[in-house]
Amino acid sequence: MKLILTQEVGGLGSPGDVIEVKDGYGRNYLVPRGLAMAWTKGGEKQVATIKRARDSREIRDLGHAKEIRGQLQSLTVRMIARAGAGGRLFGSITAADVADAVKAAGGPQLDRRRIQMPGHIKSLGSHSVSVALHPEVTATIPVEVVSAK
Repeated sequence: MKLILTQEVGGLGSPGDVIEVKDGYGRNYLVPRGLAMAWTKGGEKQVATIKRARDSREIRDLGHAKEIRGQLQSLTVRMIARAGAGGRLFGSITAADVADAVKAAGGPQLDRRRIQMPGHIKSLGSHSVSVALHPEVTATIPVEVVSAK
């Protein structure tokens, strides 16, 4: 089955890539979740617009990724969340929350899908979050979660 990716899929490719996968994988997983769309002649024309949108968001090259890594590692990201007496949060902090906090702290706009967390942050204190900026460059951001008084 021939498909056009609309989202980044690990092991397959980036948005706008035309891929060939087994019928069941495409029909039962990729298409229903909105990760890909069926390949057609008209869809082939949409590939150019998908790739153009991706290029505007994407980090240009290895040097640019290293520059952004320097910006991110110099940031101190502080997040305020409601917590109970034991330091456990009411709710959790997700990758999207971290991306918003980095932007608010004066850092670059990050795609939440590139933020790698071992799970959601569910406690107060200092945490380390990594961001895959480029296949060869990963940045580590210190995130401090403090209680809202």
